[in-house]
Amino acid sequence: MLFLDRLFENCRSSAEKTAVEFRSGLHDDRSAKAVSYGDLLAAVERTAAWLHGLGARRGDRVAACLPKGPAGVCIHLAACRLGAVSMPLNPGCSEPELVYFLRDSSAKLLIADDTQARGMGRVLQQAKTLQRIVAVDSSSLDAFAAGAGGAPACSIAPDETALMLYTSGTTGRPKAAELSHANLTAMLNMLEAAWEWREDDILLHVLPVFHVHGLLVALQSAIHAGASTIMLQRFDPAGTLDALRRSGCTVFMGVPTIHSRLAAAAPRSNAVDLSRLRLVTSGSARMSEELFRQFSDCFGYEPVERYGMTETGIMLSNPLRGQRRPGWVGLPLPGVELRVVGPANNAPLADGEVGEIQTRGPHVFKGYWNDAQKTAAAFSEDGWFKTGDLGLRGADGYFQLRGRSADLVISGGMNVYPLEVERVLDSHPAIAQSAVIGCPDAEWGEAVTAVLTATDEPPREEELLAYCRRRLASYKIPKRMVFVQEFPRNAMGKVSKPALRQEHCRECR
Repeated sequence: MLFLDRLFENCRSSAEKTAVEFRSGLHDDRSAKAVSYGDLLAAVERTAAWLHGLGARRGDRVAACLPKGPAGVCIHLAACRLGAVSMPLNPGCSEPELVYFLRDSSAKLLIADDTQARGMGRVLQQAKTLQRIVAVDSSSLDAFAAGAGGAPACSIAPDETALMLYTSGTTGRPKAAELSHANLTAMLNMLEAAWEWREDDILLHVLPVFHVHGLLVALQSAIHAGASTIMLQRFDPAGTLDALRRSGCTVFMGVPTIHSRLAAAAPRSNAVDLSRLRLVTSGSARMSEELFRQFSDCFGYEPVERYGMTETGIMLSNPLRGQRRPGWVGLPLPGVELRVVGPANNAPLADGEVGEIQTRGPHVFKGYWNDAQKTAAAFSEDGWFKTGDLGLRGADGYFQLRGRSADLVISGGMNVYPLEVERVLDSHPAIAQSAVIGCPDAEWGEAVTAVLTATDEPPREEELLAYCRRRLASYKIPKRMVFVQEFPRNAMGKVSKPALRQEHCRECR
């Protein structure tokens, strides 16, 4: 059963139950809007008909650049229902970025919030294949579809593309990953089994919905299970804690930045009672062992750290029932095959050896849109997807990440894995967060460079170097340390190492 069939089944069997409640994210939100499964199904059908009336056809990319809210959710599901390709875009992207996405995807239709659409005349001119920009009220579920007739019947094949998401572009310009209906279904089924999703779950949703984390791992997982979602338009630490306490939420998903801000906002006098929560996940960036302990001490709950990417969804997770190991991303999800291979001959490595993590299974994407060369380069000769992430598998099957292969620092001919150095730096009480990069150096080839933020006053460099010497081999110790007020981050809160290299590597300026 494909994910759309499951959606329609849930909508028919639980028509009166709340599917999604949309809130602003503030303490006293009088504009909250609850949408039942029955109303969601009706809105999806009307919106699919509306999109068809605008000219969207099977296989067409339907680009939506909308603030988080009812319209974006409905348009995503309606595009899939129509056999078109849902293509959500970050509403905060710049005009050149937006033009690039539209040109690269050959999208014919862009749906934008009515306040943004007025200033998009140049986008329409520059994106040559774009035929029209349609303005909608992003806070409405389907007012823009009022009066539309019925959506045409459409039998979806499993290998048809349902969703196209642009990667973060850490190795160049962003690439569009095509995810099929079968891919999404496999991902959702795997998560349902691993995290034991239930119909009586209530998810508190604070993530953006133009990313695989917020759209699939969070929102669609809840809908797939027939659970309810409380969707906050924006993340606010106090408002989020209030919603977690008052709304009976059982599931919460975040990134380390969110978990850190929640712990900082919690009352100092006693732990916050979040006893209804049965699952708190962390992903999209590494959670330090210090933050893991801080969150656990504050809320009495050990977060479930997991690992995935746009092209594959979630592949690894610390167990819901079992040991949650700080600094490790857990065990393979049901149906996921994983291996660690060496760089020279792509041969599988023994447990404990660091290499590239590769995966295969029904969760792996179709390929990169309109780019057969990059798609071929992303797979090994024997059909495994090359994640580009370095890691190892322990003897007990748990996996640990060591960073992106593109971020590997080769200093004096020795491999330095940034995450290993970052873990040491992050364990120093005066360091809030670290990011290790390699900068071109005449003597070393690349010099290990640490960019740091401090908890209060930055420690003396001599003190920090002595701290590292007691914990790291000499070739791993940073040759240079730079303190900054904050890190450049992408939309999911992940530190942008390309931006750090551009800013702090002197030879690259």
